[in-house]
Amino acid sequence: MKPLLPALFLALASLSVSRADPADPVAVNWLDGTPPPVPTGISWGIPFPKGAVSKTQLFSLTAADGSPIRLQSWPLAYWPDGSIKWCGFAAIGRAETVGPLKLALGSPPAPAATGPSVKVTEYSTAFDIDTGGLQCRIAKQGPNLFEFIAMDGHQVAANAQLECLDQHTPTTDVGENIPIEKYLSNVKKVTVEQSGPVRAVVKIEGMHKSTTDTREWLPFVVRLYFYAGREPIRMVHTFFFDGDQNKDFIHGLGVIFSVPMREEIQNRHIRFAGEGDGLWAEPVIPLTGYNARFTAPGITGDVFASQVNGLPIPNRDQLPAASARLLDTWASWDDFRLQQPNAQGFTVDKRTNDNSSWLPAGSGKRANGLVFAGDTSGGLGVSLKDFWQTYPVSLEVRHAKADAAEVRVWMWSPDAQPMDLRHYDTVAHGLNESYEDVEIPLATPYGIARTHTLTLFPTAGMPTKEELSQDVVTAAQPPLLVCSPQYLHDQQAFGIWSIQDRSTPFKAAVEDQLDTTIAFYEKCVDQYNWYGFWDFGNVMHSYDGVRHTWRYDVGGFAWDNDEQGTDMLLWYSFLRTGRADIFRLAEAMSRQTGEVDTYHFGPLAGLGSRHNVNPWGDGAKEARIAMAPYRRFYYYLTTDERTGDTMHEMLQADQSITRIDPMRKVDPPTEADAQFPARVRGGPDWFAFVGNWMTEWERTGDPKYRDKIETSIASIAAMSNWFMTSPDLLWGFYPETGKLVPRQDIKGGYNLVNNMGGPEVMFEFNNMTDNETWKKIWLQYCRLSGGNAPAALIAQDKITGIEGANGQYAGGGRLAGYAYYITKNPAYAQRAIGVLNTRSNLGNFQLLDGPSVMRSLMEPASLNGGTNLVTNNANQNSLNMIEVLELCKDQLPTEAPAVNAGRAGGRGARGAPPANSAAPAASN
Repeated sequence: MKPLLPALFLALASLSVSRADPADPVAVNWLDGTPPPVPTGISWGIPFPKGAVSKTQLFSLTAADGSPIRLQSWPLAYWPDGSIKWCGFAAIGRAETVGPLKLALGSPPAPAATGPSVKVTEYSTAFDIDTGGLQCRIAKQGPNLFEFIAMDGHQVAANAQLECLDQHTPTTDVGENIPIEKYLSNVKKVTVEQSGPVRAVVKIEGMHKSTTDTREWLPFVVRLYFYAGREPIRMVHTFFFDGDQNKDFIHGLGVIFSVPMREEIQNRHIRFAGEGDGLWAEPVIPLTGYNARFTAPGITGDVFASQVNGLPIPNRDQLPAASARLLDTWASWDDFRLQQPNAQGFTVDKRTNDNSSWLPAGSGKRANGLVFAGDTSGGLGVSLKDFWQTYPVSLEVRHAKADAAEVRVWMWSPDAQPMDLRHYDTVAHGLNESYEDVEIPLATPYGIARTHTLTLFPTAGMPTKEELSQDVVTAAQPPLLVCSPQYLHDQQAFGIWSIQDRSTPFKAAVEDQLDTTIAFYEKCVDQYNWYGFWDFGNVMHSYDGVRHTWRYDVGGFAWDNDEQGTDMLLWYSFLRTGRADIFRLAEAMSRQTGEVDTYHFGPLAGLGSRHNVNPWGDGAKEARIAMAPYRRFYYYLTTDERTGDTMHEMLQADQSITRIDPMRKVDPPTEADAQFPARVRGGPDWFAFVGNWMTEWERTGDPKYRDKIETSIASIAAMSNWFMTSPDLLWGFYPETGKLVPRQDIKGGYNLVNNMGGPEVMFEFNNMTDNETWKKIWLQYCRLSGGNAPAALIAQDKITGIEGANGQYAGGGRLAGYAYYITKNPAYAQRAIGVLNTRSNLGNFQLLDGPSVMRSLMEPASLNGGTNLVTNNANQNSLNMIEVLELCKDQLPTEAPAVNAGRAGGRGARGAPPANSAAPAASN
């Protein structure tokens, strides 16, 4: 094959990225703009230029006032040359740690000057963790996640266990005698993943084991995070469903803690976080009653007020006889609970004993998810992040009058209906009829997961109400340090994207459209109640303007499941703006789509479920939904180890696709296809594999995954039409090596590359690889894939590298934009800019009320009366804007664009060809 023209070769070879000088400090600041109100352990990630930072590099961190901050660091990802690409950091943030903080290359301050270290000691049967603020023992096997937590030599919590209640029928009819089986955690393996000095991370793996027989099910992974000098422990809990959806209906799922109650009953307290900074706080025996005043030596004024505020009350033998008698007369309360059955309301109840009724004790709308039980010598608070958002949830304290109370945090409340994971119908409704590619055996939750984050707050005394309120804030919105959008942009972290910029009328119009799209989906989350245990974080696929709601009950049109890069849209929107509200939208989506919509083990491992009424309900199980590139943002920005696990689990897609052919219905396998272990498409499948392999390669340095990519590239290079070979680019695939073989060595067609994250994967991969052959292949695809370029022209282009220079064959949006980015041919820039849609009118809201809607709501006027909004289109239009603004930044017009007749992110945003060429089939 003859080389490309010298000018084009030089353009490829000389492509450079603006990088900060590694000797310059990197500024990081608080996501919300302010430091945490109380000392808090934090972890975050920072990218570095290729070749700038070695594996053994030391770092230092200083606050805005120049004071040193204790720091721990570890590699997250490597460049191909072995230098650090992403690095993880851990430190302690305090109220006085005002940003921006500066991270520099160099030795950190000496440990003695900055406080205690986390110490991990291993014994034959357990690990002991000592933060300098608490001690915790974790047994290597057995029922407990930890044996005890101690402070000041006293245990304040013990015997933490996971609990599952299971029943074999979904019915809860009155009169039914339904047996409920209890399963408790059974720890199989404990791994210390980090051991200090600033933080220690302990990974606990196991199963839920029956208390009545030998059955074990529901695998779990729990990570405990400890920080130097700090008492709070972060707990990241993941459970995996491996049951039978027709027989296993989870009645309750939670974690149970034992809390010693050493003090007398008048010094015991229960507290629940309410709304905002509100707190429900009562003693186990309130010292108040009718016509009887409780007095106590040493306390002036109202003893009851002192008690409610958590101040110690003298023991019985120090009290006047009349007061001691009242302790036996007044009601004392043994059990307490806060229930949040939905996103709109919670209740608090308490009872004196299990032979008596529950007494309503308060109510509100959205509780913040913290419970505390303890006495004046210590106790335990536990917070569940995204509490009301992931209903049905509840918090309980049982046996508060006993020697040890139980704190129960229910991630699925036993007071709710049992968890029903069956498909929403017993029949399939047809791909052509309802866009539902369902197969009942494949509409399975077997292998999905859900992750929750809890924070444990052990105390050596009775915390004040203000202290608990601050705990609620730090647990509900954990503090995070982030790099500036400019720094991340300069590093091309996660590829090529633009910084928010309103400097011209054109750019302002684009930014308005991007902001409007994000604001619209933010409003939809609350207005359409996109909450719940399995659903929070997901968005819906298509809007129904007739019913004034989303098409929640129509197969193929309900939950979106990252269909065309929703994750990526939110994360790039955060990267370019630094907005905390967008970060939290993206975080929730990464948790949901990365756990619920993907399979972590079993015959579908590494694949994801296409959009449907149930998140896992569609029969189309594909790598594109589950691919690691969707998760990389959250992992590298926060260092979240569970997300790292998820990305690794997706490597199983290579083998799973040999069992689940993604095109088995649209293009059934032929006899000739039997020679291949599997068949894959380019955009939805191979790019997903490349993203998985690229991520594992950069995280581990394992050349196996680099070699699989290189083998695939060599396979494509040998094809007559390069990446545009075979009908629908459906190739034979050898998962062990990555080899691709064209089923027919002829020119192929539309390939869904744009729609499924392909450009984003490739823009970053091209910064990692030195494979110039691939860069030429990719550039050709960007230049010629959008307008049915003839096979003869493609063959000619392999020699000249300049065919289609007028842009007529270029892929729309960011593909054409990339062609301009490399070649500087303005025809490609005009092709890219021409598909941007800045007039979706998603922000022009009108109030709807009366009998046409269930309740008052705000709806964009453009949506009233028809189904004319698809999240796919909004995603693709927005991603095109974000990337074309950067790729073609020196070719952008200055004047505001004219009104686009197309609808929001319509056909052009999907890479449609010019008007004079045939449109590709939109099969997704």
